[in-house]
Formats: sequence, structure tokens, C-alpha cells
Amino acid sequence: MKIFCIGRNYAEHAKELQNEVPQEPVIFMKPPTALLKYGLPFFLPDFSDDVHYEAELVLKITRQGKHIQEKFAHKYFDHISLGIDFTARDIQQRLKQKGLPWEISKGFDGSAAVGDFVPLEDFPAPITFHLEIDGKTVQQSDTSFLLFSFSRLISFISQYFTLQTGDLIYTGTPAGVGKVYVNNHLTGYVEDQKVLDLIVK
Repeated sequence: MKIFCIGRNYAEHAKELQNEVPQEPVIFMKPPTALLKYGLPFFLPDFSDDVHYEAELVLKITRQGKHIQEKFAHKYFDHISLGIDFTARDIQQRLKQKGLPWEISKGFDGSAAVGDFVPLEDFPAPITFHLEIDGKTVQQSDTSFLLFSFSRLISFISQYFTLQTGDLIYTGTPAGVGKVYVNNHLTGYVEDQKVLDLIVK
């Protein structure tokens, strides 16, 4: 299983981190050990003082494919969930300033939380989603604001990597990211259906 993540796929998020809005998808990956399944707590790592949440819609690949055309990309997924790309922002910024790879800030154990997957056909387009922390909405958007659509992402990724059944694609986060603290209660929703629920330890 591979975990693909898309950076800067919502313009307002790119702007809030003072990044350029990209002309093509920005791809990075997390190892399988980053996956944090529904119901498990997220433990703050001891190597960072500034871990941020980034809520994202997540696609699960259902068949193997390479060099997939956009017009056929919808045949490669049929379930969706909400995930959180936890980011050690202090480490990321330090490494970026030095021009170094920043995988350790994104790919550490438990940094890819994911909720229950639900059938894509249950939701109209555009698909709305939001994240709550302690009952307060902190991020909210819908797929009409994606810079690169699901089909574009699948097509683009498959030009470089063979997509396999079970691979996950974190499709990018909207504006509103921020720091998480011990005992925060995070709940994520696709439309009005709760698919993710976790406690920060």
C-alpha cells in the first residue's frame, strides 16, 4: 500500500502558508507506518512542538493502473473518506529553509489518520467536508475548490507510479490548518456523515 499526498491543491491554503499556487499537482508520499486507522488516538511526537492538522478527502484505489487517462480515472475509485495529514510544521519549515527534503515532518508514524470509507455514490457533487476540533468547525470546503480534480490527480500520479488496489490518495487540504494539543477531540465529516473520530494524546 502506498500513501500519496497532494500539496497546495486549494489556493487559499497555499496562500496561508505563503506558498506559490502550483501549475501541476505537488506530490509527496508517506510510508505505510504513517497510517492511523479510525478509532485509534493520535500521539503527539516528542520531536516537535508544533504539530498541525490538515483535513483532506481521501480516495482509495480499487484496481491497478498505469498511465491512466483522465476520462477513465473514475473507474479506479468508488469510496471516499476524510483523513488528516498531521504535519510537524516546525521541522518542515526548518528543513525547507535549508532546501532539504522534509519527509520526516510529514511521514512519521501515525501522521496519516484516515476515517471510515463510504461509497462515493452516496454524495452529490460538489462534495462538502469539514473538520471539527472540540465541537468547533476549523476547516470546511468542497470539491469545487480543488485546483486539480480527482481524475486529474489519478491520471497525473499514474504517469510516475503504478497505482495498486488499496493505495490511498490524500487530495489536499483547504485553508484553516492549525496546531493540535493534548486532549483535542477531532471529528471529520463528509457532507453530514461522520467518518473520522480521534483523540490527541
